[in-house]
Amino acid sequence: MNKVQFLEFKKLLRKAEQESSLYKNKFKEASFVIEDVQSSEDISKIPFTTKADLRGAYPLNLQAVSDEQIVRIHSSSGTTGTPVIIPYTAQDLEDWANMMKRCMEVAGVIKTDRVQITPGYGLWTAGIGFQAGVEKLGAMAVPMGPGNTEKQLQMMMDLKSTTIIATSSYALLLAEEIRKRGLKENIHLTKAILGSERWGDKMRERIKEELGVELYDIYGLTEIYGPGISISCGCNSGLHYWDDYFYFEIIDSHTGENVKDGEFGELVITTLKKEGAPLIRYRTRDITRLITGECNCGLRYPRHAPIVGRTDDMIKIKGVNIYPGQIEDVLKTIDGTSSEYQIVLDRNDAKDSMLLRFEKQKGHDKASLELAVKKHFKTKIGIIINTQALGIGELPRSEKKTVRVVDNRY
Repeated sequence: MNKVQFLEFKKLLRKAEQESSLYKNKFKEASFVIEDVQSSEDISKIPFTTKADLRGAYPLNLQAVSDEQIVRIHSSSGTTGTPVIIPYTAQDLEDWANMMKRCMEVAGVIKTDRVQITPGYGLWTAGIGFQAGVEKLGAMAVPMGPGNTEKQLQMMMDLKSTTIIATSSYALLLAEEIRKRGLKENIHLTKAILGSERWGDKMRERIKEELGVELYDIYGLTEIYGPGISISCGCNSGLHYWDDYFYFEIIDSHTGENVKDGEFGELVITTLKKEGAPLIRYRTRDITRLITGECNCGLRYPRHAPIVGRTDDMIKIKGVNIYPGQIEDVLKTIDGTSSEYQIVLDRNDAKDSMLLRFEKQKGHDKASLELAVKKHFKTKIGIIINTQALGIGELPRSEKKTVRVVDNRY
């Protein structure tokens, strides 16, 4: 943490204690005193903020300014539990638009680009957040929103869209539809900015090849403005994050202690300038690591590695903890497997079983691939599973996020 960040951090602590009922109570319950933070090493003394804290503050107890200063609200996209409502001031929206503009610039978007925006609008932050960044840059925004693939393709061709913003799942669906319909010559895309879910190397290569685009991985979450917290550059060596707006930590999710530099752990974010709903040491549950050193692209902003999973994504079966990222690591080492997979968990006579369904490329033997995946899984992860190879396109496709795990045990 540099001197400027530390001063912003101390300013945030004082503001939160004075104006946020959430933090006033949290600091009191933890017997935390702001004066105890004399250096960046003391930040570990500050209590974490969790998703449960935000849900407990429903609807607007996160708010740290007067009602007159709030100009918009957004809500997390989760489908279970109490929603999280995040209030924004005009300055929050201006800051967010500036961050999104930076992301567009890093991805090489220029004023003559036509940017087709497919994420959802409304309470979800994605659509309107991307639109603000595109317009701030001065490029043409095509605010399509989600779904309606027929209309998406028509507008993509007629307007000659050069950049697409989507989840990786929907980008793959569009790429497959373009190939099936023989529309490649009518598509003018050169860039794709993808986010909202983790995606492996095989999916990346398929989208890149079939759409003929340069890919950029964007990260964000509603609690921390929305998308645009960080983005990958052309060097594809991590995602640059805006350290003038955020302070990043990586912790051991079990102990809560900071891990060593370069080690994977849970990302914890503090918003240094957010007014409407500032967050201090917020546990994102996303797993990544900080990358040291300078990037060859020349950007001064620090980097984190792509998100490899979430602490709540873990599957426990036969006494072994498994993350979806490990499945992707197994499949990418086997020639003939494609990017798409689905895990089906069942329980019979008190015994758990796992079926890994995956798509295979044409020209590869089904039985041989099923056996190879089964053997690799046993070697790399340590348990015996069942496998099923399917043809390309046989697993469900999604216009939003792909459901990778079907758990029938409960």
